[in-house]
Amino acid sequence: MSRFIDLFESYNWDDVKASIYSKTTADVQKALATEKRSLEDFKALISPAAAPFLEEMAQRSRQQTLKRFGNVIQMYVPLYLSNECNNICTYCGFSYDNKVKRKTLSPMEIMQEVAALKAMGYDHVLLVTGEHNLKVDVAYFKSVLQLIRPHFAHISMEVQPLDLEEYEVLKPYGLNTVLVYQETYHKEDYKKHHPKGKKSNFNYRLETPERIGSAGIHKIGLGVLIGLEDWRTDSFFTALHLSFMEKKYWQSKYSISFPRLRPSSGGLEPKVEMKDPELVQLICAYRLFNQELELSISTRESEVFRNNVLKLGITSMSAGSKTNPGGYVVEPASLEQFEISDERSPQEIAAMIRAQGYEPVWKDWDNCLVL
Repeated sequence: MSRFIDLFESYNWDDVKASIYSKTTADVQKALATEKRSLEDFKALISPAAAPFLEEMAQRSRQQTLKRFGNVIQMYVPLYLSNECNNICTYCGFSYDNKVKRKTLSPMEIMQEVAALKAMGYDHVLLVTGEHNLKVDVAYFKSVLQLIRPHFAHISMEVQPLDLEEYEVLKPYGLNTVLVYQETYHKEDYKKHHPKGKKSNFNYRLETPERIGSAGIHKIGLGVLIGLEDWRTDSFFTALHLSFMEKKYWQSKYSISFPRLRPSSGGLEPKVEMKDPELVQLICAYRLFNQELELSISTRESEVFRNNVLKLGITSMSAGSKTNPGGYVVEPASLEQFEISDERSPQEIAAMIRAQGYEPVWKDWDNCLVL
């Protein structure tokens, strides 16, 4: 199929869910015994039947990650530019219906934040905003990229979905990576959590990775907000999306993140709670399914969890993160998008990484990969 939406609509959520939960011990053993794993194998590895095999999955995931990426962990940091947003999202502190003070960083304020990030040692920055097509538009993004490009080796962006032509405009100004999370692939629940704003258009968001790929962006990040719906079924559709993208846009690299629903001003409780062993299972399942995939874990997770999951398939981590515009030096008390859990400094995280026999890398893989 030439469009992912056509492939997506050929699947039924309830049928996929039933298929995952019906997987047996034999299905898991078959998935572990093969070298090139299919989407059916992925279903088995994320199923409840795989829980007794977690130790074996973890060991294999570690071995395959070391073989492909070496003993290095890429370090990145988010730079929140604005909390302006035209969308109502039930789970987000930036939601339009939250009556809070809004803030968009000026060029001078951006450079103050950049100075703070450089002092921490960072060379890979993730630009983040709310979704406001007027106050943080393509012209704003272009000006920001021009401003900060001399200071970072790798610039990623997590903002509102853009049109193909807009991604093509931004690419020459140093845009290396674009992250866009579908939040959930459950179409009815998606509408429930996004009742107002451009983000309520499920199909436009679903087609965003293809526009990013058509623009020739170096790396594309996919994922869901874990907790909005059944995490196993959402993860299958993410893997389906990934497989489609890799075949059609093979020139780009791909990454997956694992944001679990955390407290915010939205106050939404997770519909489905994912326990720590289940997140380990999901991380390992992705690694066994795709050895080229970059896997990222953020400061949403606790110190203990991040320490323990480091060797099991993760390739990148954030540290010292602030999830509010100006949070590093300009306006530390401004509205946060969500609460972080691991509050250790980048230096503390780097020391933890080294203590486990790995090396923190502050740039992108191209120049720093150690095998």
